[in-house]
Amino acid sequence: MFASFVQGPLVRVIPLGLVLLALQRTIFVEIQVGGVIIQIMMAMAAAAGVAGGSERGAIVGFVFGVMFDLAEGTPLGSTATAMTLAGAVGGLLALIAADPHWWLEAIFTSLGTAVGVVMIPVTRAFIGEPAPFQGELGIVVVVAAASAAVMSPLLVPLGRWCLRMRRPEWKQPIDEPVQ
Repeated sequence: MFASFVQGPLVRVIPLGLVLLALQRTIFVEIQVGGVIIQIMMAMAAAAGVAGGSERGAIVGFVFGVMFDLAEGTPLGSTATAMTLAGAVGGLLALIAADPHWWLEAIFTSLGTAVGVVMIPVTRAFIGEPAPFQGELGIVVVVAAASAAVMSPLLVPLGRWCLRMRRPEWKQPIDEPVQ
């Protein structure tokens, strides 16, 4: 059991989540685009889904979301649900192409991030938070999705590394003579 934990992705996901959480709460609070904080943890969850599929993206999103909820003091699971959906949507969109180009990975990462950002106020409305929807939700979604698309050439390979995935190698089939 211990060997499967050590060889699994959580050994890399948890430290990466801690580093990204530290970056999210320090540097990215100061770097704002249009008054919106860039959501690097949400983008990483979506990028992990693009790199490893919907199940692995959902696991990474859940782990990152629980870390974020514990650090921010938000109700436990409210952000975790949104990040889980971001990772799952990124992975489901990546099923469209067997080996997507970098620009398709950027589109899939940005769409997964947009879904996750939209789901944050939805989940907070379900838990009874007063007025979870902001008037600037459209601006927040656009900025988060655009920043995820810009960061995706870095985040998708990082997600592939932390999930211990390799890029698929496609080989040309050998033409055999017909007998």
